[in-house]
Amino acid sequence: MATSMRGLTQFIADIRGARVKELEEKRINKEMANIRKKFKDGNLDGYQKKKYVAKIIFTYILGYKVDVGHMEAVNLISSSKYSEKQIGYLAVTLLMHENSDFLRLVVNSIRKDLDSNHEVDNCLALHAIANVGGSEMAEALVEDVHRLLISPTSQSFVKKKAALTLLRLYRKHPEVIPAAEWALRIVSLMDDLDLGVVICVTSLVMALAQDHLDAYAVCYTKAVDGLYRLVVERKYAATYTYYKVPSPWLQVKLLRLLQYYPPTSDPTIRNVLHEVLQTIMNNCAEPSRNVQHNNAQHAVLFEAISLAIHLDTSSPLVGSAAVLLARFIQSKETNVRYLGLDTLAHLAAQADSLDSIKKHQNTIILSLRDKDISVRRRALDLLYSMCDVDNSELIVGELLRYLRIADYALREEMCLKIAILTEKYATSYKWYVDTILQLISTAGEHVGDEVWYRVVQIVTNTEDLQEYAAKVVFEHLRAPSTHESLVKVGGKSVNPPVKLGSHLIKGYILGEYGHLIANEPGYSPIEQFQVLHSKSQFCVAATRALLLSTYIKWVNVFPEIKPQLLNIFERYRHVLDAELQQRACEFYALASRPDDDEFLQNVCEEMPPFPPRVSALLGSLNKKQGDTGDKRTWIHGGKEANMEREIVKRKTTLMVDVAGHDNTSSADGRGIMESLAGLNIGGSSPVPPSAVPLLETPADRAPRLTGGPNIERWFETLSYSAEGVLYEDVQIQVGIKSRFQSHIGQLAVYLGNKVDAPLTSFTTSLHISDPDALSVSFAKIPPNTISSRSQIQQLLHVECKKMFSTPPILTISYLAGSHQAISLRLPILLSKFCSGVKLGQADFFERWKIIGGEREAQAIFPIALTSTGQIDLTKHRKVLTGHNLEVLEGIDPNPSNLVAAGILHMSTDGRVGCLLRLEPNREAKLCRLTVRSSSAEVATEIQKLIQKPLAASQTT
Repeated sequence: MATSMRGLTQFIADIRGARVKELEEKRINKEMANIRKKFKDGNLDGYQKKKYVAKIIFTYILGYKVDVGHMEAVNLISSSKYSEKQIGYLAVTLLMHENSDFLRLVVNSIRKDLDSNHEVDNCLALHAIANVGGSEMAEALVEDVHRLLISPTSQSFVKKKAALTLLRLYRKHPEVIPAAEWALRIVSLMDDLDLGVVICVTSLVMALAQDHLDAYAVCYTKAVDGLYRLVVERKYAATYTYYKVPSPWLQVKLLRLLQYYPPTSDPTIRNVLHEVLQTIMNNCAEPSRNVQHNNAQHAVLFEAISLAIHLDTSSPLVGSAAVLLARFIQSKETNVRYLGLDTLAHLAAQADSLDSIKKHQNTIILSLRDKDISVRRRALDLLYSMCDVDNSELIVGELLRYLRIADYALREEMCLKIAILTEKYATSYKWYVDTILQLISTAGEHVGDEVWYRVVQIVTNTEDLQEYAAKVVFEHLRAPSTHESLVKVGGKSVNPPVKLGSHLIKGYILGEYGHLIANEPGYSPIEQFQVLHSKSQFCVAATRALLLSTYIKWVNVFPEIKPQLLNIFERYRHVLDAELQQRACEFYALASRPDDDEFLQNVCEEMPPFPPRVSALLGSLNKKQGDTGDKRTWIHGGKEANMEREIVKRKTTLMVDVAGHDNTSSADGRGIMESLAGLNIGGSSPVPPSAVPLLETPADRAPRLTGGPNIERWFETLSYSAEGVLYEDVQIQVGIKSRFQSHIGQLAVYLGNKVDAPLTSFTTSLHISDPDALSVSFAKIPPNTISSRSQIQQLLHVECKKMFSTPPILTISYLAGSHQAISLRLPILLSKFCSGVKLGQADFFERWKIIGGEREAQAIFPIALTSTGQIDLTKHRKVLTGHNLEVLEGIDPNPSNLVAAGILHMSTDGRVGCLLRLEPNREAKLCRLTVRSSSAEVATEIQKLIQKPLAASQTT
């Protein structure tokens, strides 16, 4: 472009030819003055505006501030010439920020370009929205971007840019995008023939699905189908092959998308996924000599292993993957070692058994000394996740040894993890105290305050530990170099605790429990004082202030060293630090009171046990690790931590308070330690699954049914018929054929395309309100296209496990010029799983009398007569036999009355008998329906199902 504007070319040449910065600034100031004059005079044509704005852009890129050209850039956007429009958009994206007042002037011009039939104009507008897109622009134009994305006339490269623009807007301003409302339409684009569009749309769906799992649940089947086509069927364009690997970027995105959802219960989808994952692992079994080919294969392989772990950690696929991962963590390539350790950490975070990982424990420990810090960090994460009761002492010991030489960037995180593991898997209090004090001595300033707070809390609440803790602390203080945190642990504050800054100091061990060891050789009061006070000169003022609190405690319990302690208070009364001076003055006055030992004893009374509280260590660790835009589907820390994470994710905003147990009430040391640990996410109280209400019930998430009188009539007819039409309009017809036997059944759904164009992005999904009671699944994944004037058949497998009352819902969505979505009830009712039983008159009435009482359901409702005024017995018999009940002849003396019997079959709750009596009254035009069953719920449900078509027949 610069070659077509000689003025711009000369300006750039002059800038480059400037020998010193002063000459460059002089040339730029001269040019800016000329541009201001030209803009002020006006009467510039499009070419001149373009040239001057281009010079302003170049000046801005060089780093100089510019304050002209904004209005000219806005005017250039409205130009009909591409070269002028391009410079205008470039200036807008570079010179204006998202809160600029000038942006309001370009919204209409951008909307006009989005509505244009020229793809180049569309792309320029999308680039501007994605790069600048403030909240006002996003709110004004998001509907236009979405329309451009879903328009059947948009070119593929426009759809790609529109999808990425929506992704950018959602990440910056999620509130302006009605994600749930657009779900079906956006997901349908995952069936696009252009894999580039599919990649971009999948990126968008990944971001939206993380926050709207239920709305985007239909993408699960789309992702599985897409992987099957790529990996197994190998249906893709050659241009999307990267070193013989079909579109690895799309494979990785689809594999990651599937991990956002819980493992599917549909056996068809599970089998397809198993085949896909097995094929991926077989393809990557042997490494290639080509580095790029290996990189692409490994990217797909590691994501496939993560999905296999997510689906079922005990599957044979995961067993094969563990063997591969063991080989990868010993690879010579740094990237492969890194990914191998990270994926093993995923396995450790979700596996029931860690035996397969423990086999390679020595290799993992050696990885702590890898030459690459990223690999060392992943090895630390893996050791943290694979730690349990059996190997906790070994892993904690190795981490402590490595802590001495670890990178400074790792030490703070290592300290938190060592403290968490020590507390979580402590088998004895002594081991816990020894390890934590060793940690404090080794790590020094990298140990956070929450670690030594926790030590003091546990020691204070555990009487049997206090004497031992005082001895161990004293021995550590005798060391030549002692960290300040250990000095803090060495004392005890007055009661109530003293607030220091933002911390509530819990106390010091020696100040509170030093008297327990004072009579033993080497632990006399004067020795304790000398050792502790000798460390104070190396501490900051805040720590020395706390040591004064320890000394006032010693005045009470060690009167023999009172003169030395008063001398310390006297010296500190004259320091400049206000906190030190105030404490010293107060403590000196308190210790100098004559003959008032009772008052001093009350002030320095022993600290009571701390109330039960949860540890803040894990919350601190989570804050250190943070989160990314692509939310991780698991966290480090073993299966228990991940289960707690799932519970927290399901919690409502109303916090549920769970009372803890008294730490001192348990006789078992291990139980006390566990109650003290109380580890949970984010420092909040742990909540049992039974106490956590879900955000919404399955019924709340049910699709909205497609209505209409014909649909009701079709459904009622199919409730007692084996085949018929379920739905029909000008575009599609849905027919049903069914067969049931005992507690299982098959449903054939016929989907017919009635128009001359194919139905694309065809998606079918099932919603079952109670999956524990009824199982419905597709025999195979439905196709994504129905050709013109053709029909496909989908077979559904059905199983009745328990009593249910709500039929499953079939949702069909497709593209036929515009997006269409239909939600229909399937005629899978409780009575379909009945089978008729022949009974004699005596047997029937004997059982009828036994079952009666509360296990009876009865209804009286209007009934229609035939045109001749007679009861429609044929219709009645058809309804009863259609509900799989046996109509018994000769039971009732009234020939108009019908008696029937049957047995309901359920795989979990067994079989339930059912008796029925239908008594129509021609004169009153009423009918009494009585159903008795050994289950009152079954009787009520069967009565409702049979009454509806009989009552409806009078208005038909």
